[in-house]
Amino acid sequence: MTKETQVFAEIKQLYHETSAETVESDLQRAIELLKKLNSEEDRIRVAVYMDGLSQLRSEWILAARRKAKRNTTTPRRSAR
Repeated sequence: MTKETQVFAEIKQLYHETSAETVESDLQRAIELLKKLNSEEDRIRVAVYMDGLSQLRSEWILAARRKAKRNTTTPRRSAR
């Protein structure tokens, strides 16, 4: 297996196995791997997974912010 194929496979695996808890470190690892690719063609090939990781991170950050906002702005009922 060539270096490029290994990098592609690892980035693809990171994308498929990422979670809200690991997306930040997975994206950082994917960026490190992307830098190892020499050709523009290889970078284009993994771009869809890089974009996907970035989108997932954004969605999960927004969801966490909405949840935090909802938890802080919901009036508490007093015990009677």
